[in-house]
Amino acid sequence: MQGSARGGGEMENYRKIRRTEVPSPLPFANLPLDIVEMRVKEGSKIRNLMGFAMGRMQLAETRQIVFSGSGRAVTKTITCVEIMKRRIRGLHQTTKLRYKSLQETWEHREPREGTPNLTLLKNVPSICILLSKEPLDPGEAGYQPPDSGGSLWLEAPLGGEDPSPSPRGVKRSLCCEDPEMVKRVTRGDKQVESPPLPNYSYLLNYQQ
Repeated sequence: MQGSARGGGEMENYRKIRRTEVPSPLPFANLPLDIVEMRVKEGSKIRNLMGFAMGRMQLAETRQIVFSGSGRAVTKTITCVEIMKRRIRGLHQTTKLRYKSLQETWEHREPREGTPNLTLLKNVPSICILLSKEPLDPGEAGYQPPDSGGSLWLEAPLGGEDPSPSPRGVKRSLCCEDPEMVKRVTRGDKQVESPPLPNYSYLLNYQQ
């Protein structure tokens, strides 16, 4: 059944019942199997994130850590990285930008027989930052050498919200991966033309 074009106002008749992130591997090669990945969310508390991350990175056996966040959590992800670099000197950094897919399921507020759910696929910008005590490939896009710090280096509290990025160090261009890398979720459902909201792809889902 081909869906008709839906305007933004018509979406008021639907409610979101589920939201999941489409799994995707970290964009770094040769990571240890037990790599610590800090998944930063919009509502995450910086103090809680950094308390755990610092505890792990201060262990001798932990050589690398990854911070990742998408959408509105990107800024908070960068904040966590800058705090860790100020607390632990000599960390090598590689940054990757990409898109991640979120899948949302919406149902009609007054479901009727034959009214399908909507499965929405949305691509959102995402950032992944690898911090390593060991040297990384300086020729890789997104690599940043350790900051030398110095007398202008200021300590930042774990709960700090304004860790100004250091002007030192040479930053290479970030690697923006092709959005087509993100696999679209397909279940044989038919594509709905003229999505009701921007940046969304809509699929009719007949599974109630």
